[in-house]
Amino acid sequence: MNPLMLIKIISILFIILSGFMAVPAGIALFCREALPFVAFAETIGVTVLVSSVALILLRKKRADTLSTRDGFLMVTMTWVMASIIGALPFYLSGAIPSYTDAFFETMSGFSTTGASILTNIEILPRSMLFWRSLTHWLGGMGIVVLAVAILPLMGIGGLQLINAEAPGPTVDRLTPRITATAKLLWLIYIGFTVAETLLLMAGGMDLFDATTHAFGTMATGGFSVKNRGVGHYDSRFIEGVITLFMLIAGINFTLHYRLLTGRLRRVARDSELKAYFLIFVTMTAAVAFSLHGTSYATVGECLRYASSQAASIMTTTGFSSADFEQWALLGQIMLFVLMFVGGCAGSTGGGVKVMRLVILFKQAINEMRLLIHPRGIFTLKMSGSMVRKNTVYAVSGFFFLYAAVLLAVTIIVASAGHDITTSFTTALATVGNIGPGFGKIGPAEHYAFYEGYIKWALSFAMLAGRLELYTVLVIFLPRFWRG
Repeated sequence: MNPLMLIKIISILFIILSGFMAVPAGIALFCREALPFVAFAETIGVTVLVSSVALILLRKKRADTLSTRDGFLMVTMTWVMASIIGALPFYLSGAIPSYTDAFFETMSGFSTTGASILTNIEILPRSMLFWRSLTHWLGGMGIVVLAVAILPLMGIGGLQLINAEAPGPTVDRLTPRITATAKLLWLIYIGFTVAETLLLMAGGMDLFDATTHAFGTMATGGFSVKNRGVGHYDSRFIEGVITLFMLIAGINFTLHYRLLTGRLRRVARDSELKAYFLIFVTMTAAVAFSLHGTSYATVGECLRYASSQAASIMTTTGFSSADFEQWALLGQIMLFVLMFVGGCAGSTGGGVKVMRLVILFKQAINEMRLLIHPRGIFTLKMSGSMVRKNTVYAVSGFFFLYAAVLLAVTIIVASAGHDITTSFTTALATVGNIGPGFGKIGPAEHYAFYEGYIKWALSFAMLAGRLELYTVLVIFLPRFWRG
């Protein structure tokens, strides 16, 4: 363990975070929002001052690599501390009077969950709304991944950080240098964000609304600047654009790079991608079937809302174009099932991840084959490559931890007397980084009614879900701190 190096890296990350916070501070100044501007200025000033002092004191502390344990602790601390600092502008400006609520909202942003305690979003100052959406965008690709492109300049290696932070069972290098990989990921991420912003503006949104919704889409976060979410605009074009980019954001960013560089054959044979679209198309058709003649009259309307909500839940974005709790029971069940899926590994989506589901499905098929042919040798393959046994074991362990955390969070929520539907889907929505659920936290509802201790527990659940459980839970093992 290298505590001085951890302090140095966190200081660098917080200076980066302060730089991003200067953007909403500028918006507050431009819009003449006095209290928000002072809150941003105070937060930036204190953060930069403390971080700069730490860097000056540790300026001679250099290291080429970090240990795996350092990487896990570094990432977890970064998300927690970023949320602690990121909550200050909400709290100091009075936009969110309770620090517990401010922290919950900020952790929901950085973890790209989209669960909100706000009962009236549109009354918030524009600078606060922008910061709220910006936390999504930063958390989507990861503050740590951004820093990996900068840390080597200060003599700090970043491989352990990107491996600890990046979602999914595997992290593929796009280039031989991990720094170049991080830069490419961010360039692709920025490119998609700009493209979506321009398309949303073409559909009638102003620059502010288009940018904030693009942030929420590409991060698969779901924060909107309107109380009714995407449904506020009642536009087929806008919903279509957001649905398309939600699906894009839910795909492994390695595949985006391969597609952009012309390696179509490798993209076409990707097993996870095939399963991803098969699940989406199948569930969209099932939801649309349930809506026809019950909620909507035409096939076009059914497909419009079914595809939008299926993409939103499956990719864990959480945008709402309609109140799906008013739909037929079959449609609600299909969306409930999608809450267990998630995006692809290496995407900004949360949840279980399609790759893990495919691996377990194929392993189950192999086990049945072994029952028929006990002496047979059956290999598990993904995209034409053999999957090693240790990967299957890791996936199985993840599923057990996922179920255990869901059960624990459900019990904590139910301890305050909330019904089982609300309690369980709250656990699913926070651990899976989805946002909306069923019952009291439906797409037209919020999390404001929860007791303080539940909000802190849900904040931990969002963090654990965003960092793939292992990264956070491993630091609670006594063995982690030995040696």
